[in-house]
Amino acid sequence: MNRFVIAEPQHCIGCNTCMAACTEVHKAEGLQSHPRLTVTRVGEQTAPMLCRQCEDAPCARVCPVNAITHGEHAIELNETLCIGCKLCGLACPFGAITPAGSGPVNIPSMFEQYVPAELLPDVPTSPASQSPYLSWNAGIKTVAVKCDLCAFLADGPECVRICPTNALHIVDEQQLEQEAQARRLARAGQVAIGWPSSPSLVKGQK
Repeated sequence: MNRFVIAEPQHCIGCNTCMAACTEVHKAEGLQSHPRLTVTRVGEQTAPMLCRQCEDAPCARVCPVNAITHGEHAIELNETLCIGCKLCGLACPFGAITPAGSGPVNIPSMFEQYVPAELLPDVPTSPASQSPYLSWNAGIKTVAVKCDLCAFLADGPECVRICPTNALHIVDEQQLEQEAQARRLARAGQVAIGWPSSPSLVKGQK
C-alpha cells in the first residue's frame, strides 16, 4: 500500500503552521510554493486535507501527459510535465489537488517596471477570490499541486515534523498492521473480562 499523512481533528488547533512549513520547504526546493495541504473547518473542529495517495489514483488515470504516476509507496506528480489541464483536480475524490501558478523567474530588468495589466490591457485578470479551477492570468503557468510526502527531505513530510500538537501522522502498511493488532488484543481482553469464569455464573444454566 501507499504511505500517506493523516490528521487527527481532535488534536488540530487550526494554527496553519503545517501550511506555512509546506510552502517554505517546497519553495526552497524550487517547486510551486502553494501548500500541499489545506486546513479546513467542520463545526468546531479543524484538520488539514491532503492527498491520500490512493492505490487506484483516479488523478493518474485521467492525466493526459502522464505527469502523475505510481511511484514507490506514493503517487508522484511531475510539475515539469504538467500542462495545467486541471483534470486531476476534478477527478480527485478528496479535493486534494489544487491548480497553482507563479510568475516567471529571472524576468528581464526591462520588464520589471511593468505589470501584466499594462502590457496586456485587453486581457482580464482573475480576482484573488476566484476558484483556482476558473481563474486565468496572463503570464502565469498553472500546474497541479499535491502532497509529495516531501520526498526530497530525509526526515519525511515537513508538516508532520512541524505540527505543534502532533495532529499529523505518516501512515504506512506496517503501522496499520500494528494498530490492527493492538485493537485485536484490546478486543480479546474485553471479551475475556466479560466472559464468566465458571459455568455456574451463567444465568439460567444448570
